[in-house]
Amino acid sequence: MKALLIVDIQNDFCPGGALEVAEGDQTVAVANALIPHFELAVATQDWHPANHKSFAAMHPWRYPGQVIDLNGLQQILWPIHCVQGSFGAEFVPELNTAAIDRVFVKGTDPEIDSYSGFFDNGHRKATGLGEYLREKGVDEVYVLGLALDVCVKFTVLDALELGFATYLVEDGCRGVNLKPGDSDAAVREMKAKGAVVVQSAELLPA
Repeated sequence: MKALLIVDIQNDFCPGGALEVAEGDQTVAVANALIPHFELAVATQDWHPANHKSFAAMHPWRYPGQVIDLNGLQQILWPIHCVQGSFGAEFVPELNTAAIDRVFVKGTDPEIDSYSGFFDNGHRKATGLGEYLREKGVDEVYVLGLALDVCVKFTVLDALELGFATYLVEDGCRGVNLKPGDSDAAVREMKAKGAVVVQSAELLPA
């Protein structure tokens, strides 16, 4: 069985948001076009407490983009974003959330970030997504959303580690690109680990 994984298409990652991804809103139409063609559609949602330690504002004299050690893990510091219950944390209004079967929140522990939809960044705790997909009989996942070089990448890599046949829907993603070329490097890494890169048009009826 195939599942569509929609990663973090939230207001804060789209134009005008606190952690804006260029053209992030262009992922919505791709997601909406694909949802009806999958038996199962699942979404992830960044859902941070206001005091999350990944926020640069939590560290005096630090600013977004810097890297610190956070409880033994390298942590990129980000602007305050996707705070639980805020407008920025909500899914983009245009996204067809009525057709999404289940939402998995991540980044809820203030002491550790969670890029992947499956685990926190230290693989210390699972979100339940992997177990849910197994229970539903899913063996293939198609991943799109935001951001290509961060949460999409780590979701894809964890899906591969868990043994799912994993496809990256490339035109349904956009990247942060803290450094030029980050998105291209992320795609190369995902392919090297076994992900298949596809375009949405390949998945739609002719």
